[in-house]
Amino acid sequence: MDLPARSRRSECGQASVELVAVIPFVLLIGAVAWQLALAGHALWVTSHAARVAARADAVGRDVQAAARSAVPRGLEAGLRVQRLAEGGVRVRVRMPLFAYRWPGPVTLAATSSLGRAER
Repeated sequence: MDLPARSRRSECGQASVELVAVIPFVLLIGAVAWQLALAGHALWVTSHAARVAARADAVGRDVQAAARSAVPRGLEAGLRVQRLAEGGVRVRVRMPLFAYRWPGPVTLAATSSLGRAER
């Protein structure tokens, strides 16, 4: 069934209008997905840095330098390492927003402990 010429002319720009309306939502969903992936990576890196610092603590090395060596350069600015009284190390990193250049307001923390080596 063919549409009359007048009806086709009135719907000519409909697809363009719909595309322009949908683009912001697609970009928003992409940005949220990217932020979730970045948060997951930052959490993984934080727990890895805690394990590396705990290994350094167990053998009497510098925990700050060990943790710093385990994180990407962009996360070093928000890195905090703390030795715990009961043994072990807590590492905190500020979660980045959209890129490692912009540290966000959320802090991620991970704790790890190993027994001290007997000397």
